Amino acid sequence: EDPSASSSTQNSVAPELPGFYYDPEKNRYFRLLPGHNNHNPLTKDSIQHKAMECKRLRLLEEEEKRNQKMTRAGLNSSVLLQKRQLGLLSSTSYCRLVHELKVNCMQRRKIEIHSPDSSVAGTNNFKIIVADVACERIFTVNDVEHGGCKYGIINLSGLGKESLTVEMYDNLYFTNRKVNSVCWASLTHPDSHLCLMGIAETPGCASLLPASLFSSTNPGDRPGMLCSFKISTAWSCAWCLNPQADNCFSTGLTRRVLVTNVVTGHRQTFGTSSDVLAQQFATQTPVLYNGCRSGEIFSIDVRQRNRKGQSWKAIRLFHGSAVTSIHLMEAEHYLMAADMAGKIKLWDLRAAKCVKQYKGHHNEYALLPLHVNEEEGLLIAVGQDCYTRIWSLQDAHLLRTIPSPHPSSKDAIPSVVFSSRLGGSRGVPGLLMAVKQDLYHFSYN
Repeated sequence: EDPSASSSTQNSVAPELPGFYYDPEKNRYFRLLPGHNNHNPLTKDSIQHKAMECKRLRLLEEEEKRNQKMTRAGLNSSVLLQKRQLGLLSSTSYCRLVHELKVNCMQRRKIEIHSPDSSVAGTNNFKIIVADVACERIFTVNDVEHGGCKYGIINLSGLGKESLTVEMYDNLYFTNRKVNSVCWASLTHPDSHLCLMGIAETPGCASLLPASLFSSTNPGDRPGMLCSFKISTAWSCAWCLNPQADNCFSTGLTRRVLVTNVVTGHRQTFGTSSDVLAQQFATQTPVLYNGCRSGEIFSIDVRQRNRKGQSWKAIRLFHGSAVTSIHLMEAEHYLMAADMAGKIKLWDLRAAKCVKQYKGHHNEYALLPLHVNEEEGLLIAVGQDCYTRIWSLQDAHLLRTIPSPHPSSKDAIPSVVFSSRLGGSRGVPGLLMAVKQDLYHFSYN
């Protein structure tokens, strides 16, 4: 049973009566009043929250016994090795199933966060964590009590097999902007800067910050902000690594796309019929993929000049709900997309059709990212119900559902990073989960 299922599906014997709630433990109906009030605390929200909390606690107990529970029937390391030696499994299938076993056996451990400023670490809730390409650093966005966000970078070099400690460096100068989207940018060297999109007051703001702002060096030697300009509300951003559109980043705005060259200052504007909530550049070609609130996904070749209308749209795909995240696969023939109806689809860009669907994701209105690791053949997504789900990329099988260590709430949705080399080329594999003020590591070995 999916942990996010409503409590009403638990009892199929008792019929549902309008205005009443059936308690299976007491075997009777109780009057149900809508809304929150002091006279009758029994509301639909409180009932659903209680049911979800019971399921979360039950799953946390099961997490302690992960070694006894397999993702697929009859799947264990000894059987896999025997089949591989007998030639019944190809190398590709064997590696894929071994990764499934590793996912199943991941155990949660809390990470200790150190900071040069002892008053900084562990004082604000994590909102977003984004790893660089080498997974040596993680950029963090933390909510602050007085409003806005605080930014920082966590160095993962100290994340070893024995010690679970990381260093966090903050820059308290940028604390007044709420962030909707973040991406790493490679301007002077790989992952040298950060693109931030969000709301300052009104209108929104797009900023390009040097990553060296967040370091332990002398503050007087730090460079200033490279690029910052006011725009309409910004929903998404993406950096282009293709040399034909060098030093360019894109901003997904309300009913338009803005492509900016940070060196020359040249800008291109493409009008759209809906808000652009998700973006990603291809690496083999200077093509930008966009996911919209209307459910449309389309591509733009940024080498072409602006045209009136929307004739510049190349590939066009359609979801039934707002597209919240897109991920272009490595060969760039397939695109993964998630929407606000909780659907995750794999699209074949050559045939313009959906070839796979990954079921179990939960979303209603949040901008939730997808995490794809093709090397291990895994898809990871955190739902609005605060459960982290892991699927097999090949057959869309749900491998594991990880409950949040904290009670589910709108401000406690975990943010995750998965890599086989956390901390660099010699780093440890695993899943990082940031929720509330805590950072956890799920060992993948």
